[in-house]
Amino acid sequence: MHKSGFVNIIGNPNVGKSTLMNALVGERLSIITSKAQTTRHRIMGIVSGDDFQIVYSDTPGVLKPQYKLHEGMMQFVKTALSDADVILFVTDIFEKEVNNPEILERVQKTNIPVILIINKIDQANAEKIEELKKHWQTILPKAEIIAISALQKINTDLVIEKIKEYLPEGEPYFPKDQLTDKPERFFVAEIIREKIFLNYKKEVPYSCEVIIESYKEEPNIVKINAVIFVARESQKPIIIGDKGKAIKKVGTEARLEIEEFLQQKVFLDLTVKVSKDWRNNENILKRYGYLNT
Repeated sequence: MHKSGFVNIIGNPNVGKSTLMNALVGERLSIITSKAQTTRHRIMGIVSGDDFQIVYSDTPGVLKPQYKLHEGMMQFVKTALSDADVILFVTDIFEKEVNNPEILERVQKTNIPVILIINKIDQANAEKIEELKKHWQTILPKAEIIAISALQKINTDLVIEKIKEYLPEGEPYFPKDQLTDKPERFFVAEIIREKIFLNYKKEVPYSCEVIIESYKEEPNIVKINAVIFVARESQKPIIIGDKGKAIKKVGTEARLEIEEFLQQKVFLDLTVKVSKDWRNNENILKRYGYLNT
């Protein structure tokens, strides 16, 4: 008997969804920083065994939309709720509510199996964990509750076992050696975007989008030209920095990580351009893959 299914990860920003995804998949597929809203797309990670295939899906954090970009991100979450075979609903020890009531209501009404994850238990005592379990049991009475630390990989094996129990019978959806549904250039852009989140403060990282303009594989090197788009003219000098120091630091950090990811030498050229208020421009958002064309 072969089991196969889609396991979709949802929850508020910053609860550790991407860390959990990476712990379950064993590859660094989703960008992880301490800032909220870092995952903007829906990213799949595929784990296959002899008699099973789990297609994990990391989604953007649940929020109340402020821009058309956010509306597109929440559409990814709603789709993930409707096409899941198992829902991993991730919370952590610091929160007791969901940012978007509509999403919570849909989870409460679903007939899809729900595993509620209480993450970051390495930062809490047993009493606090027990209190949170009781709290979530009243909100989602049908859910299976598992307390974990994704970072320390505490109880992540229990999550995998429970997922396998819930998986429906079926043939694999993807070839057994495939790890994700996204191309390499997608992850290259995500790595650059992560470095922007780590190196700049306040609103600037949220105003940036990274587009790979060219990606050429040559015998001994991969040559990549990437454009960092900002939403306002005033943000361009911030990204570049004094005498280009800031952009150079981002470029170096990103290149080293891309080389590790691709297992190949990389030449990375970064350019900064202004795409005025792109987060509210439907045509641009369609081009960047956030809204359906």
